[in-house]
Amino acid sequence: MPAVPAGNYYQQGQGPSCWDRVKLGFMMGFSVGMATGALFGGFTALRYGLRGRELLNNVGKVMIQSGGTFGTFMSIGAGIRC
Repeated sequence: MPAVPAGNYYQQGQGPSCWDRVKLGFMMGFSVGMATGALFGGFTALRYGLRGRELLNNVGKVMIQSGGTFGTFMSIGAGIRC
């Protein structure tokens, strides 16, 4: 039985498709945006004096918004490079 190379999911000589690159760009941008949103959203909410549930709701909303925004721009950049 022939050995299958581990971790090589693409045919020989081919890389990921353009759609795969766009998805990867979105996921990387979303991750970076979530981390940035946690930092800036957390500091801003604490500065406004939010505590408890208000703090978590506000930080969560900022994390999703910044993650979506940065992920969208990263996916557009990856699509342009295809």
